Amino acid sequence: MTSKLEQLKAMTDVVADTGDMEAIRRFHPRDATTNPSLLLKASALPHYGALLAQARSWAAAEGGSSTEQLANCCDRFAVDVGCEILNIVPGRISTEVDARLSFDTAATIDRAHRIIHLYEKAGVPRERILIKIASTWEGIRAGEQLEREGINCNLTLLFGFAQAAACADAGVYLISPFVGRILDWHLANTDLVVAQATDDPGVQSVRRIYSYYKTHGYGTVVMGASFRNTGEIEALAGCDRLTISPALLESLAEDHGNLPRQLSPEGARSGDARETRVEPAFRLALNDDAMATEKLAEGIRNFIADQIKLEQVIVAS
Repeated sequence: MTSKLEQLKAMTDVVADTGDMEAIRRFHPRDATTNPSLLLKASALPHYGALLAQARSWAAAEGGSSTEQLANCCDRFAVDVGCEILNIVPGRISTEVDARLSFDTAATIDRAHRIIHLYEKAGVPRERILIKIASTWEGIRAGEQLEREGINCNLTLLFGFAQAAACADAGVYLISPFVGRILDWHLANTDLVVAQATDDPGVQSVRRIYSYYKTHGYGTVVMGASFRNTGEIEALAGCDRLTISPALLESLAEDHGNLPRQLSPEGARSGDARETRVEPAFRLALNDDAMATEKLAEGIRNFIADQIKLEQVIVAS
């Protein structure tokens, strides 16, 4: 029997959640995703030293204030890493907008335009790029506008159903519901015992979103993310896409057991009502979900912290 990774690829598009080129070459994913945390890790790898130096020189030549040069350098580094990854994967790369812009729709759109411009100058068409944006109200509105311009988006840091419903209504290309971080919150704040993968609240969340989208005919792609173990992945086999770390890709590649399909459009059944796009209703629904509210805020803070660390590496080098 083939490995569980190969079985998974037959029913789900597998995406590499890493900037590690060797891991990407080994596991042959369709797409890849990056974020400030992954770029920070990449900046410490010898392979990326030349890219970082190139980005720094380019930003200096572009001019502007020190703050503008630093932002330009970070965006250029992210794009250069993305271009290298796109030389390996056949599909798309997700590149993230600075998390400090998570509550500023106009600034998010401007930064997305700059990222797309940098990719297009490098010869990469926008059809191979997903702009990653936090699933705040402002981020969702930015995604809505960018989609109208033909710029596809990946709405990330998604923890609650209200976020997922609003993203679908906005017509965004793809969402990344975070499975493992949902589990983390419940283990820390409740007496939850996970006896099997179907008890995992992160798995349950993705299944609910997937069923809602398929039942109501939404075209937004569901890409489960942030996994803590292979059990979570196996419980979502058949989901549109799953973005998986190299360590868990390795575990799936080494396991040759049977992997049954768990999700399919034909089997989707949802009793959830369609959510409104009115801002007060969205904010109230998100506020009512303590887990989603806390994990969204924490995720933005953590991405900002790693963005600042990356900037410190650039300044010090």
